[in-house]
Amino acid sequence: MFSALRIFFLLVMAGFPPCTTAARDRATQTTAVQNVSHHSEQLLLNAIEKIRNDDFDGALTELRHLVKLNPQFNLAQLMYADLLSARAHRITDFGNLLTAPYKQITALREEAKARWRYQQSQPAVKQIPVSFVQLANKQKYAIVVDLAISRLFLFQNHKGVPSLIEDFYVTIGKNGTGKVTEGDQKTPVGVYFVTGFIDPDKLPDLYGDGAFPINYPNVWDKRDGRTGYGIWLHGTPHGTYSRPPRDSDGCVILSNQDLKSISPYIDEGQTPVILADSIEWLSVDDWKRQRNQYMTFIEQWRNDWESRNADRYLRHYSREYSGLGKDYEGWVQYKRRVNPSKNFIRVKLIDPSMFLYPGDERILVVTFDQDYTSDDIHRQFTKRQYWRREADGEWRIIYEGSVS
Repeated sequence: MFSALRIFFLLVMAGFPPCTTAARDRATQTTAVQNVSHHSEQLLLNAIEKIRNDDFDGALTELRHLVKLNPQFNLAQLMYADLLSARAHRITDFGNLLTAPYKQITALREEAKARWRYQQSQPAVKQIPVSFVQLANKQKYAIVVDLAISRLFLFQNHKGVPSLIEDFYVTIGKNGTGKVTEGDQKTPVGVYFVTGFIDPDKLPDLYGDGAFPINYPNVWDKRDGRTGYGIWLHGTPHGTYSRPPRDSDGCVILSNQDLKSISPYIDEGQTPVILADSIEWLSVDDWKRQRNQYMTFIEQWRNDWESRNADRYLRHYSREYSGLGKDYEGWVQYKRRVNPSKNFIRVKLIDPSMFLYPGDERILVVTFDQDYTSDDIHRQFTKRQYWRREADGEWRIIYEGSVS
């Protein structure tokens, strides 16, 4: 009686190994953000594994526990109903309910695939996303979303080294990734920062327990002509838990439970949110080598500025540079006039952060508090630069400006 359901799961999960003990026990390794949502997913995965191993009674036990724990988990409810139905008569398909719309069944099927597949390809413990070149000291936490596998990763800045503390299933744009125009229902790819929090009382129920806007479109998006606005991390409508991997108008959606879990770790204006088509992972040693490599040319730029030699300083700027109200030619003229006129220049770069642009590792986003002193001026402000590796292999600044 259970054969059709088992066949479905074998087809859906084809090519993926059984759920390992390490994967099942991941929840015990990171307890900082434990919640009902995380436990629910683990029970679901346990049930799928038991179905794969013909332990249908065991799967029923897991699912019975799960639907009591989290009644809004429609995927679990559907699987539970299928297993109960299969006890009485042969079922013909996943979601063997005549009353369930085909679109809804398809959405739940895609959710099952996404949750299962991630568990079989988790990053190794202590690996770091290549985009996280350096976190600033004030960036206590950082977020990266792997859009291809519908997963949000929350990292802690542990003495300068990003350390994974938890991950969450998310939903992205209906039409995938690479947002270009307003209304294309795609999720952008890039380096962003949380700009605030919108209380749920000020939002329709569509956004659940609130929203964290990010700064899309950023400077790089605007240079490339990308349009649109209102890309947020937000919750689900109340009463909703299950949803397919692609179901938003471009936002990144978490369950309300998960949104509440990550909320204490998000700081307005500070927390980076990296949206990547896929994440490349580095060992800690490789990550440290990468960080030192990039810090070298940032430090050389600072030293050349202090030298007051305009030619040395300007070699760090792309001919496509724009920023601080000037294009490249305007910047060259200005710096050739100003730098040599100073008796001294001292520049401190305080608490820098660096992020490689996902999907285009020729772009490096650098942010720091700049403390500039010369014989006639002292100024401190937060600066953000976009560096680009150009055709000759050299990294040059293509944009810089203040961060409000």
